[in-house]
Amino acid sequence: MPIATNMAFNPSSYSTARAASSPPGFVRPSDRAAERSSPFLSRRLRAVPARWPLTENPLRADSHFCGAEVLDFCRANGLDYILGVAPTSTLRRDVETHEASTKVRLGAAPHSGKLRRFKEFYDGALSWSRVERIVARVEVGAQGPDIRFVVTNLKWRNARVPYEALSCRRGEAENHIKSFKAHLAADRSACTKATANPFRLFLQAGAYGLIWGFRVSMPKRSMWRVA
Repeated sequence: MPIATNMAFNPSSYSTARAASSPPGFVRPSDRAAERSSPFLSRRLRAVPARWPLTENPLRADSHFCGAEVLDFCRANGLDYILGVAPTSTLRRDVETHEASTKVRLGAAPHSGKLRRFKEFYDGALSWSRVERIVARVEVGAQGPDIRFVVTNLKWRNARVPYEALSCRRGEAENHIKSFKAHLAADRSACTKATANPFRLFLQAGAYGLIWGFRVSMPKRSMWRVA
């Protein structure tokens, strides 16, 4: 990590002074979601390496799970993580200069449509035991600025990589789930027998596999690629 290693940065000792000056409500994670995640993470940490020892096992989740319990658990168990962080006024102040310079760059080249840049810094919520590496994605377009934040312990120096290569893939998975439900009615289980509903879901999963295989086999510019 570029700053922590080269400058002997000690997040644990820094967190007390930083927390004292942090306004309340810097991050408002769902405490219940974070607390309920720890038992699940414990089971996952044991089960996945036991069955697939060569599989990387990072935790990727949205801001509801970005609580002190989850962060402490990941750090104690050596688990890599990339979690969404709810945007707040405190976080926005950390990227004000970056946002302004992005607007200036877009104004100089308006034909580009949108301009996306990244910035990383260290900060922490009052409930966190230490400050964390936060990556901000600053995007400016015709609709105005759109800023997202994630917290991660991944050691890529390029802040763009953990956001686009890992965090955004979670959204792509959600799109597949929405497609599964919208186009194949996979959320309907109206059968009266308990054994019929799982079989119905099994058939829908097979149908989705056929649809997905058809799409990926199409040429990249074919209209069927996104059907």
